[in-house]
Amino acid sequence: MNQTPAAAAVPLPPPPTFYRWVVLVFVSLAMFGNYYVYDAMGPVFDLLKSQLAFTDQQLGTLYSAYSIAAVLVLLLGGYLIDRWGTRKSITLFALICLGAAFLTAVSSQYTVMVSGRFFLGLGAEPLIVAVTTALAKWFRGKELSFAFGLNLTISRLGSASADWSTAWARPLYANWQDPLWLATAVAGVSVAGALLYWLMENRADGRYHLGEQQETEKIERKGLYSFSRSYWYIVALCVVFYSTVFPFRAFAIKYFQEAHGLEREMAGKLNSLLPFAAMIATPLFGLLVDRVGKRSFFMAVGSIVLLPLFLIVTYAPPGREVAFDLNLWFLGTLSIAAPLTLILVMLALGLAFSLIPAVMWPSVAYIVEQRRLGTGLALMTLCQQVGMAFVPWFIGFLNDRFGASPENTAGYAAGMWAFTVLASLGLLFSFLLWRAERGPGAHGLETITTKGAGGK
Repeated sequence: MNQTPAAAAVPLPPPPTFYRWVVLVFVSLAMFGNYYVYDAMGPVFDLLKSQLAFTDQQLGTLYSAYSIAAVLVLLLGGYLIDRWGTRKSITLFALICLGAAFLTAVSSQYTVMVSGRFFLGLGAEPLIVAVTTALAKWFRGKELSFAFGLNLTISRLGSASADWSTAWARPLYANWQDPLWLATAVAGVSVAGALLYWLMENRADGRYHLGEQQETEKIERKGLYSFSRSYWYIVALCVVFYSTVFPFRAFAIKYFQEAHGLEREMAGKLNSLLPFAAMIATPLFGLLVDRVGKRSFFMAVGSIVLLPLFLIVTYAPPGREVAFDLNLWFLGTLSIAAPLTLILVMLALGLAFSLIPAVMWPSVAYIVEQRRLGTGLALMTLCQQVGMAFVPWFIGFLNDRFGASPENTAGYAAGMWAFTVLASLGLLFSFLLWRAERGPGAHGLETITTKGAGGK
């Protein structure tokens, strides 16, 4: 007896749980390398200045070039990811990041190095979108948020590892080039993770049923200006926090060396406290806000915490030195001995910054309708990158203009005041968001909880 086509079409089973988590590890390795290469430049800032005579403005432009490229990529949208699929896209963009890391390390010519950072932006930002799209295929329901959080934690380990390299790769820091060759090798690990993911998805084809690939985030002109006031206040808050925290991290190791007299190794460890604190605090804040709501309140608290930090590191006495150990199973024990004031500032920065992925990103999903969510998220990311393209260059300009150096530590004050002004804008936008969410047209950001949202 012949079977009908409907009877013959046996539905494929979902992929095993272990298989999906292995996939997450591989795509997260690709992200780990991406984050490491981005942050590998900061630990060699002083060497680029002393050995290659780069100005602080040129150093800031190395980060600005990345964000300019990211803006261009976001304007083009997710065409390649939609056309090629995640396995090809992740591999392609990981290869671009590898080539960018090589280009940054291969020559002492400033134009070559800044070109490498530009190409890194062209590869790294769409790599993030491609990985996000892949996770949406493999994880559904409640697991998706946890998968995103775990992916972000592994990615931020890349940033922390770049800072910690001043300790575990200390012999390489005799010159500016060897640490950048190390970053190129880590980018190779990123490519390996992408290729392993390709193999895993190839093997899954025809054996397991995968979730539908969600549409990648892209900016649509139609209706671009019809988002609510609350949405734009959230965008402004994200711009403020990103344009403050990331440029500060870029200059922080050099700043701690020159303005506070720390050795490079200790300055790197101190800088790593920011992403380390964010890794721990982000899921905890996410769970708290899901239970109690009060999203604009939490952002106001974060803005208040952020506001004085840059003036504290500029004018407050450093305090006594505190020594402690962080037991990190993947790197052993990390010993930190630094002035208490600086330790507290970096931990507070990490806690404040963790509110963005824990509070602001999920808030967009509540106030933007589903069919326009991709546009809303992409537009927010675009605005963040515009701010991050300008601020590092501007901070470098201020450092040069006021002669910041070990002999003139007061020259760093202008840049710290610029960060403080940005932080004060964060407090303003937090207040405006709180007021908008208490008036007509409010989206319930203050009252939505896990229970109120149907447990999602």
